[in-house]
Amino acid sequence: MAESKPTAAQESPKPGASNEAKKTEAEWRKQLTPQQFHVLREKGTERAFTGKYWNHHEEGTYLCAACGQPLFSSETKFDSGTGWPSYWQPLTPGGVVLHEDSSLFMTRTEVLCARCGGHLGHVFDDGPAPTGMRYCINSVSLAFQKKH
Repeated sequence: MAESKPTAAQESPKPGASNEAKKTEAEWRKQLTPQQFHVLREKGTERAFTGKYWNHHEEGTYLCAACGQPLFSSETKFDSGTGWPSYWQPLTPGGVVLHEDSSLFMTRTEVLCARCGGHLGHVFDDGPAPTGMRYCINSVSLAFQKKH
């Protein structure tokens, strides 16, 4: 995946804000499936083309699977060909937090839930107009609320 450097305007407050969902590791382990825990709390990733939302086309809102924070709209979802759900912008600017990730011998921009600090995926600057951004998100980090 390509390297990305979002602009300062795309940065959100760092985790730890007053609305952050605070739980112990044991509480997260009890609430989440082992795969959700690995991705959301240990910054893991799911295999491409295996998640339930990479080829999902219903209208609605994608939420954080850990805390229910609304994150992305189906209106900004697009097929990036990567095997992960991709969006060209978050639902609200403060819904996600961007953080530099220097793991795996490269620099990427990690996307975290602003409420609970859960790892969602990464954002890259190779997406479509109008933003040019590609928020590449793990399906297991998401829940879906169908539009009524």
